[in-house]
Amino acid sequence: MIAVIQTVLFLLNIIWFFVIASAIFSWLYAFNVINTNNQAINMIGRSLYQLTEPLYRPIRRILPDMGGVDLSPLVVLVILYFLELFIKTTVAPALLGASMY
Repeated sequence: MIAVIQTVLFLLNIIWFFVIASAIFSWLYAFNVINTNNQAINMIGRSLYQLTEPLYRPIRRILPDMGGVDLSPLVVLVILYFLELFIKTTVAPALLGASMY
């Protein structure tokens, strides 16, 4: 059971880094810092978009329009942080009988 919990926590950390990378990439793209004509850059951007957009879309429907400021990555990071803490403090001790951290 410890392996399952550790794997879920690892996947949450991977998602965390994809969200951070997507936010940084979107800033670089918005401010024309990166060359958008480069195929490798476009491939990275499309990949990050396809990985993170399913997480952002439901949150964007709920959040009010902030006039060009997208807060959905921040909300996703807060949700991921909550899930990690919930697993570490509630789920893991309940399943294992003791705290694993």
